[in-house]
Amino acid sequence: MDDNGQVRVTGIGAMTPVGADAPSSWAGLLAGKSGVRALDEEWAADLPVHVAAGLPVDPAALLPRVTSRKLDRGEQLALISAREAWRDAGTPEVDPVRLVVVIGTGTGGVLTTLGQDDVFERSGARRLSPFAVPMLMPNGPAAWVSMDLGAKGGARTPVSACASGAEAIAMGQDLIRAGRVDVVVAGGVEACLHPFTLAAFAQMKALSTDSGNPEAVSRPFDVARSGFVMGEGAGVVVLERADFALARGARVYGTLAGSAVSSSAAHITASDAEGQVLAIEEAMRSAGVGPADIGVVHAHATSTESGDLAEAEAIVRAVGTHPVVTATKSMTGHMLGASGAVGAVAALLALRDGTVPATLNVDELDPRIGLDVVRGENRTGRWDAALANSFGFGGHNVSLVLTR
Repeated sequence: MDDNGQVRVTGIGAMTPVGADAPSSWAGLLAGKSGVRALDEEWAADLPVHVAAGLPVDPAALLPRVTSRKLDRGEQLALISAREAWRDAGTPEVDPVRLVVVIGTGTGGVLTTLGQDDVFERSGARRLSPFAVPMLMPNGPAAWVSMDLGAKGGARTPVSACASGAEAIAMGQDLIRAGRVDVVVAGGVEACLHPFTLAAFAQMKALSTDSGNPEAVSRPFDVARSGFVMGEGAGVVVLERADFALARGARVYGTLAGSAVSSSAAHITASDAEGQVLAIEEAMRSAGVGPADIGVVHAHATSTESGDLAEAEAIVRAVGTHPVVTATKSMTGHMLGASGAVGAVAALLALRDGTVPATLNVDELDPRIGLDVVRGENRTGRWDAALANSFGFGGHNVSLVLTR
């Protein structure tokens, strides 16, 4: 593939439970920092879930009050992280009609929906916020970022559960490769820490109900894993057509070499190795790399038994047992629609720095996993290509291949 078909990553932004921006989030992952804490709020007293992974800062405090009061928490996160990524990319000068925003989310403005419903039940229709509808719209984050950056090429919103952020990045690559745009601001966001959502996920036996040490609850691939920990956050990247980035002298983190989306068409919630293999293999074909080229895998690995086992099987079948594997949800919890974008950022920085973060809490690796899971200490080396996986309820499977 010539350079015109290549997609460079020139900017990154993030807000995660281990850092208020991309650099601090990456430093937190390398330090083995856990963002999981006990739920000691009054509203959580009767919940079966005892931990969650919230942000270290209130995003509303980082925005002018006149702006923050019009935005759902997820929209606040998206705007802050997109601005960080845009600045990091050097604020590219691009024709507005050649600039697109793609921000995915799993639940949209659910905090606004639930909060405004409480207002309606308690005080009646006249007390509802006039901003309620644009705050609850799933396309709100993409719309606000597009207005902030003046992007007129489109504002798109993939809603594919926990694969949403990764699918947004894959969509961005497709748009650039098709020659329709020069720059795409892509990523994912989620902010849904609420008693209703926590109780709902717990009711389907997806969340851990462990009441022990909060930092030890999220344990992907460990024999003692008991379900995932819900988190919140955002991850955004700036993608550019290779020749456009070169012409403006952009600093490049690496290349989004390939991507693929598949649907398992098997079960509404259960993981399926067959569909995941399809996505991984197609992403490698898209990137022009083979299994032997993949040195690092950022696993979806949520800390559920069925999910971890299905993904491990898919990686072994599609790639092999040679890559080093990291599961950063052990530190951030599962940020749902944001996780895929944050995972792509982590994979890219692992290639850049030659350091793969250790997976926290893998005291005893499940012998059925069969992968080289990085644990105990970070792994250092030189790798040229990484695979980042994201899978969501509904059978959504997305794999991204990133290269140095």
